[in-house]
Amino acid sequence: MIQTLKNIFGIGPKVDMGELIAKGAIIIDVRSKGEYAGGHLKNSVNIPLDSLSGNIKNAKSKDHPIITCCASGMRSSNAKSFLKGQGYTNVHNGGSWFSLKKYEK
Repeated sequence: MIQTLKNIFGIGPKVDMGELIAKGAIIIDVRSKGEYAGGHLKNSVNIPLDSLSGNIKNAKSKDHPIITCCASGMRSSNAKSFLKGQGYTNVHNGGSWFSLKKYEK
């Protein structure tokens, strides 16, 4: 029960996003195409949240690291939940795309 609540609210050890990115995590930006065109991480893939269900083909496997991002972290949280529900086991909410920019190389 406690672990379930921790999973729902994202409580627990923090993930090193920089390490995940350095090791080849797929970064999925779930903002609209227009938002993405206004700025994005250079190695990210734009799959708007409302079309995620039909377009999640870029993952190498269901356990390959995936980081979702958006403008604030709300849509990316929804994307993470959706992907987890589809059986992806190594999905992380990166929050704002801009906060991940410091990990770009």
